[in-house]
Amino acid sequence: MNTGMNEDPLALLPELFLLGGAVVGLLLGSWLPRRRQGAVRWLATLAAAAGLLATLARPAAGPVFADAYLVDTATTSVRVIVLVAVPAVLWLAADAVAGHRRETEFAVLVQLGGLGAVVLAGANDLLLLFAAFLLASVPLYALVGWAADARATEAAMKYYLTGAFSGVAMITGIALLYGAGGATGYPALREGLAAGPAAVAGVGVVALLVGLAFKAGAVPAQFWVPDVVDGTPAPVAAVVTTLPKIGALVAAYRLVVQALPAGVVPWPVLLAVLAAASMTLGNLAAFTQDSLQRLLAYSTVSQVGYLLMAVAVAGVPEALPGLLFYLAGYAVTNVGAFAVLAALPGLRAVADARGLARAHPVLTGALVVCLLGLVGTPPTAVFLGKLALFTAAVDGGMAWLTVFAVVNTVASVFYYLRWIAAAFRTGEGSVRRLARRPAAVAVASAVGSVLLGVAGGLVLPLLIG
Repeated sequence: MNTGMNEDPLALLPELFLLGGAVVGLLLGSWLPRRRQGAVRWLATLAAAAGLLATLARPAAGPVFADAYLVDTATTSVRVIVLVAVPAVLWLAADAVAGHRRETEFAVLVQLGGLGAVVLAGANDLLLLFAAFLLASVPLYALVGWAADARATEAAMKYYLTGAFSGVAMITGIALLYGAGGATGYPALREGLAAGPAAVAGVGVVALLVGLAFKAGAVPAQFWVPDVVDGTPAPVAAVVTTLPKIGALVAAYRLVVQALPAGVVPWPVLLAVLAAASMTLGNLAAFTQDSLQRLLAYSTVSQVGYLLMAVAVAGVPEALPGLLFYLAGYAVTNVGAFAVLAALPGLRAVADARGLARAHPVLTGALVVCLLGLVGTPPTAVFLGKLALFTAAVDGGMAWLTVFAVVNTVASVFYYLRWIAAAFRTGEGSVRRLARRPAAVAVASAVGSVLLGVAGGLVLPLLIG
């Protein structure tokens, strides 16, 4: 590992903009009257825009700060995704939080959670990885309980307890890997593990992956997902099913490629099994769900299964571009689906969607695009992402996993179509009042999913790192 600090604060401008937006926003909200706290949301939007410009102006800077943080194609891609997702979530929540006495805290917690996701993706050292895990977790524990009602409090407690146990497993894994490899920086750790005790390294890797699986919502740490998502408002559910997942999956990819030597730990088989289990469990559980937020919760578990395919075959040329593109498509599509729920507060169960197409045809169109996008229907972005990952799995010698994923993709059509079919049925559901700002986010997300899919041929080559 580099013994010099090689500090380059300018390389962290996007992260600093997110942090600055949160800190300044918190101070600003402390002085603003309740009806004026929307200014904090505007500040957060400007900070995200500034961070996005800084990312595009300097897309890569290499390792910085004693090589503990790596600014490369993966980190740059996660920055772009998060810096687009954060303002999208803030504006889909605008109608629900406007005038609330904790409106400022909502914006601040979302920004800090987004910052944690970015740092997770860029971490090139085990200690920084764990610090990023905490940064991506603690603000979201508070965000889940933000509504301060009985359901939200229960959800926050379950989220916190699961996170605490996963954090203990993760720090234990880090200690074991340090003991086996004699370093925390990924390059030096890779060399140390090649000569260290394989059994200790294996246990350490498994324990470390438990923590990342918790952040991603993957098996075996997926138990919190349905209860937390169903117990929180739709905007909060959009955050916890999108932002931490992005950082955790890229962190897992970086870990296995840069820190784990080939042959010492059989991580490809382990991750392939977790991928297959996640996509299957998520789909099977979603079939019988009547609550729409629980349905989307299990949908996110299944989506992690497909995304983990890239980590299982990490190193195959198509794996990293496919993972990054899939994450971008998933983020915009998943936010769009939850934006529909935020736009229609009365839409809680499948039966509530009756008459939706007649009452709100444009919003219904956005819903159809987002749900079919989650399936992976062309020309949406998730379709190209899945195609890239299926190809990577075949090239990586895991054709069986591709077959597994195709079967699960076909099966998932059933529960998404239940919601779509209900929207086109005649009758009176519970859909009446429309919140315009989340509706606009839903439409923009649907359009973005299609445009990203159409432009995939141009975007995918840019993601080759």
